Amino acid sequence: MCGVREVGVETYVPDASVITNGVLKMIVVEGKIKGVLVILKELIDYFESLAKSNRSLGILGLDEMRFVRTACSSRGIPVEVVSSGKKTDDIDALVRWYALDTGATLITSSKTQQLASEALGVRVLYVEPPRSRLTMLEKFFDDKTMSVHLKEGAPPYAKQGRPGKWRLVQLSENLLSREEIEAIADEILEVARTDPEAIIEIERPNSIIIQLNLYRVIIARPPMSDGWEITAVKPLARPKLEDYALPEKLMKRLEEKAEGILIAGAPGMGKTTFAQALADYYRRKNKVVKTIESPRDMHLPPEVTQYSKTYATADELHDILLLSRPDYTVFDELRTDSDFKLYVDLRLAGIGMVGVIHATSPIDALQRFIGRIDLGMIPSVIDTVLFLEEGEVRKVYDVSMSVKLPTGLKEADLARPVVEVRDFLSGQLEYEMYTFGEQTVVVPVKQVVGGDFEAMVKKAILSLLPSAEVTFDGSIVTVVVPKEEARSTRKLKRRLANIERKYGVIISLRLI
Repeated sequence: MCGVREVGVETYVPDASVITNGVLKMIVVEGKIKGVLVILKELIDYFESLAKSNRSLGILGLDEMRFVRTACSSRGIPVEVVSSGKKTDDIDALVRWYALDTGATLITSSKTQQLASEALGVRVLYVEPPRSRLTMLEKFFDDKTMSVHLKEGAPPYAKQGRPGKWRLVQLSENLLSREEIEAIADEILEVARTDPEAIIEIERPNSIIIQLNLYRVIIARPPMSDGWEITAVKPLARPKLEDYALPEKLMKRLEEKAEGILIAGAPGMGKTTFAQALADYYRRKNKVVKTIESPRDMHLPPEVTQYSKTYATADELHDILLLSRPDYTVFDELRTDSDFKLYVDLRLAGIGMVGVIHATSPIDALQRFIGRIDLGMIPSVIDTVLFLEEGEVRKVYDVSMSVKLPTGLKEADLARPVVEVRDFLSGQLEYEMYTFGEQTVVVPVKQVVGGDFEAMVKKAILSLLPSAEVTFDGSIVTVVVPKEEARSTRKLKRRLANIERKYGVIISLRLI
């Protein structure tokens, strides 16, 4: 309950915002409190509840209030802990109602709280939240550092170099203590809650993912991990698509035709950096571009709207993108069944899609779709696969559909729809995907039709038709020959049929 106060003594009541961002501590130290400081018991209970759930905000709030009480005591500022006497889970509303009922001045750093309180006629002391800096974290970074890895009981490490070509460097011989890691985490959380550009993407009882301008920070703590751990990633460069020196044929494909794109690669190979460059390229080509990310760590111009999977459901994102109809949507990255479903639905609706996906080989990226959609729909959803390695585009696949006898099969009545995966630059058929019985198979054609195999088939045909032109398209062999050379067509066709049976190919004979 409230104590007896002198008439005319000013009463101040803080909300949660000024406690967690350090504003209350600051104005107490600066001597701006000229009266009694009232702390709501419900506010202490609120932070205690968060702390018991291992939420960092709760521990931070209780620690700040302990410091404020000590600072008030040393400066002769009376502190009272009272109960509002009201029942609600909205802690900001409790502070407003108490200030309204008692005539106290509400201290806040929240614009929403300020406006709501003033609308009720409450006196408000609004203090702009301070802009903090990551001084403890930034000391581990230099212009060559991609990421920093901090773990209690271990020395600090950093990855230095560039995607695909980096080395792990030990930054110090000293082992990091739990107190040091917690101090760095507290600084990160303080910046996250005071910097308007910071975004807390995911906060769980034992982990938190934060985007702090250029830094993506992951904090893990016990019992999920065996000790406190902080991983911070910072991009070293923001290349444009032109900086990748892609072949002109591929640039033309990306600009004019490719609308179902997969960017694949192993972790740390520069997939997101390339997707960011592609998104910016489409924006510079006057396309409407949006992104779906979790966390939102792409650095793009304001014209590109970046949506978070964390703060929206798949249905909500589907409705927004379907109604706003962007030219291209960059999906970073595809993980769950709902992610793949959203990618497919938006692509079939006519939206150009760029998906980022983890894969150890380019064909693995396509195989992730098998079982999630019908095989025949894959070419309608994906037409281009870009595989990145060491920050460079190392392989490009073109995906299409045809009806044919799969390579290696000999019976003509086994012809069926086949998804063909070709090297985009050379046109060479590399994989075939088709159903065989109840199973979907992915066959590497190079193992079925290799250079030596083609040479043997060509030699056998030229032994019959020395002046023929022989070309290969997977298991289909086209033979162009002058009419005068093919005198006995029936006999020739019988011999060519023997070659078909022997090598398991289909020979198409054309007379000119």
